[in-house]
Amino acid sequence: MGITLKDLSDRYRVCDGHKFHLKNFEPDDTWKFKSKEDVDELLDHSLKRLADMQGRLYAQNEWALLLVFQAMDAAGKDGTIKHVMSGVNPQGCEVYSFKSPSTEELDHDFLWRCMRRLPERGRIGIFNRSYYEETLVVRVHKEFLANEKMPRQLVTKHIWKERFEDIANFERYLSRNGVIVRKFYLNVSREEQKERFLKRLDDPKRNWKFSPADIRERQLWPQYMDAYEDTIRHTATEQSPWYVVPADHKWFTRRDAGLAQVEISRSAAGHSQRLCCRARGVDEGEIAGSGGRRRLKHVVDRSVLREVVKRIGSVKHTHGQQQHRAQIRNR
Repeated sequence: MGITLKDLSDRYRVCDGHKFHLKNFEPDDTWKFKSKEDVDELLDHSLKRLADMQGRLYAQNEWALLLVFQAMDAAGKDGTIKHVMSGVNPQGCEVYSFKSPSTEELDHDFLWRCMRRLPERGRIGIFNRSYYEETLVVRVHKEFLANEKMPRQLVTKHIWKERFEDIANFERYLSRNGVIVRKFYLNVSREEQKERFLKRLDDPKRNWKFSPADIRERQLWPQYMDAYEDTIRHTATEQSPWYVVPADHKWFTRRDAGLAQVEISRSAAGHSQRLCCRARGVDEGEIAGSGGRRRLKHVVDRSVLREVVKRIGSVKHTHGQQQHRAQIRNR
């Protein structure tokens, strides 16, 4: 078929929200794919690539990756995150689900609870919902804003614009400090959501997934769509883009988790290039100016990785540690 994961990534990527309109992204779009078999081979390749790239990210220990997932109920966030996780080492990845804020969380600013869960350097963090709830759920339900105990003089007609600015500044701050942010909106249609809710009611094993609150939220669909469109429009940037992923077909949505895997691969590969160059004694400018990927492919090999491990070891062991090692060998 000739389609790459990069092609998929570029198709649904929004990095300039000024002209963004949600109606231009169809929830049932599968592009050139007709069935899950069409994308299985592509996904298998991405999983193998992902495992390798995560190792480089961890070994470098300079960058972190944050993946944010937002969606309406029944859009498939949990299943998509599960597929993303299937390609990574659990020791280097953490998933956090943000529910209704606790009393302690309401006593802090709206970014506080998410800031506490940011990934460490060398690790991947996945947010199932996030600080974006503040411009989505809280915007639709004005009573939630009242619970946040903000000074009245600060709650003006400009508050949503101010929160967009706060979030954009926060993500800019993260990117400047080595945290790569990628955001995913699973775009499910109202009709498909209805079918999934009915299936949950009909299947006793899935009844637990349904809540009467789902019906109330469904009645507010137009308000939520306006909130999502406004949010993406004001917070999509080149440094922290959004991906509007079609979610009506689960086989496509979950395999489209390859979008997230591409971002991990791109970030880890690009930022680990410096580490590999240092280990091999290769000038980064030489690679950038002559052949790029072809040259880098030869740089990143087993001998380089062994050299990286050797150098890391030589840096971490102090003189005292070396003495202890010598004593252990002698005994």
